[in-house]
Amino acid sequence: MGGENQMEIKERMDALQVAMENEAKEAEFYRKHSERTTNDLGKKMFISLAHDEREHMEKISLLYQKLRDEGRWPEDVPLEVQGTNVGEILKSLPASAEKVSEADRDDLDAIRIAIEFEERGEAFYRELSKKVDDPKEKEFFAMLASMEHEHFVSLRDTLEYFQNPEGWFTAKERHTIDGA
Repeated sequence: MGGENQMEIKERMDALQVAMENEAKEAEFYRKHSERTTNDLGKKMFISLAHDEREHMEKISLLYQKLRDEGRWPEDVPLEVQGTNVGEILKSLPASAEKVSEADRDDLDAIRIAIEFEERGEAFYRELSKKVDDPKEKEFFAMLASMEHEHFVSLRDTLEYFQNPEGWFTAKERHTIDGA
């Protein structure tokens, strides 16, 4: 029976290792694009995403080390990460599309890639949340899935904005007027 427990811990550590690698790749991708883009919104968005992914990676790394050292899911790991401000960046957009510089093709491609990252990340963490029994572990992975989903939604919104700023503003204004 002890062998099964060790295998379970090894599987968990492997999953956390994959998660750390994914978060590190995403953080680096976002950092590079924040330096490359000349679009102010894109720059803010990528900086915020890079920060969020680094924070996720640090929390997962802490869990990995404790799981390795203690041989079980730790009791004392905080189950929260700082909330993302990606949605706030979109809310702070100027009320007029004319004030916004046009996104270039690289920005659009980077956002499309980022959407895929976040979609895969959400699915990965949701699956991990379903596979584990420990309530704290479930909650942690569900929280990470939720953060990835929030990034996904904000990036999809950003892509729509970049593709059609005027239409984006019109839709947002109608959304507020209609109350929908």
